[in-house]
Amino acid sequence: MDGRAQRRQVPRCGGGVAGAEVTLTDDGDRVKLASLSLRPTGSAAPQTVERLMLMAGAGIDGDRHRDPASPRQLLLASSATYADLNLAPHALRENLLLDTPIDALPSGTVLQIGDRAQVRLMFACEACGRLDLHGAHVAARIGARRGVLARVVQGGAICTGDTVRDLGPLLSAWSDDWHERVAQVIDAMPRDTVIDYALLARLAGIQSTYCRAFPRFLASLGPAYAARAVPARTISHLPRWDGRGLFDAVMPRPVSVQPSPLAAPSA
Repeated sequence: MDGRAQRRQVPRCGGGVAGAEVTLTDDGDRVKLASLSLRPTGSAAPQTVERLMLMAGAGIDGDRHRDPASPRQLLLASSATYADLNLAPHALRENLLLDTPIDALPSGTVLQIGDRAQVRLMFACEACGRLDLHGAHVAARIGARRGVLARVVQGGAICTGDTVRDLGPLLSAWSDDWHERVAQVIDAMPRDTVIDYALLARLAGIQSTYCRAFPRFLASLGPAYAARAVPARTISHLPRWDGRGLFDAVMPRPVSVQPSPLAAPSA
């Protein structure tokens, strides 16, 4: 096994967020974007907008989370969570609000929004203690329904009311577990390279404070992992990897699939 630990695969991502009235198509069968939100740099609160520009491989234009090296470029949510927990709009800080639960969609699923833009579902957004500011024990009650984090695969403008279509799991799955994501990043590294702790955390979609846990965690996986990640000031004769190509892996299936509309929840 090349000295690497076997890891549990978690192909599904959690989800569910919202904050506005759901909008359906006339036939009641297709899912549409119910609302859009932007978090500009320096702004703590999401701002409702009618239009967003998605940038391929980067995120939302003008949003504080735009980052080519991040798997957390935008957050998708379902209105069902807001209704179930009686939350105020934007309590979960979603960018895209859908009118159907999306937590059952597997990681790697690509959604087409409108005529051109496409996003890739990455992994569940973890519930944090800040959610309790919006109600008693919200963080505990919400479970895996905080929302689904995603990356932009194909750019384009999206607007409130655009149809969302499920293109299927076209790209490789990412785990909900941060430990597995860290190992997944290292697995993708070219041979004879190392990576800085800070970039490893960024690529795995976790806060930089997790870097303090890396030495012990990577050592637990064995030398094949421990030797690949280093603190920023460590001198190494090996070149440092910049993460290029990490998010490009595809599933072994044809890309030219017939888009199918997401099914809206039945009454």
